[in-house]
Amino acid sequence: MAVRPDNRLADGPMQPVDCEACGARVLARKSSWEQTSLQWSDEAAQTCVERRAASPRPGPNGAAFAGCASLRNSVIKAVHRGDVDVQVDEPLKTNPEGEHAHA
Repeated sequence: MAVRPDNRLADGPMQPVDCEACGARVLARKSSWEQTSLQWSDEAAQTCVERRAASPRPGPNGAAFAGCASLRNSVIKAVHRGDVDVQVDEPLKTNPEGEHAHA
């Protein structure tokens, strides 16, 4: 069985983002306005105040962590500065109020 390579990062590599609150540096990729991928180093995980505050809650990876609001804001600012690209720069399509899908 052949393994299909993951080529998503070829067109849109992870880009470094520093949290404006604590200075934790992560790698970020914005596939769309609605989807962000983050790669945490051990150093960033130890630096992030919000991440440390979430531990040690039990969870599938040893600790539950819903995300860092400060880092989320830093990523958004990095996008607006042009430091992080959005791969698909279109909002998700939604049904306008009152329209229903027909089968």
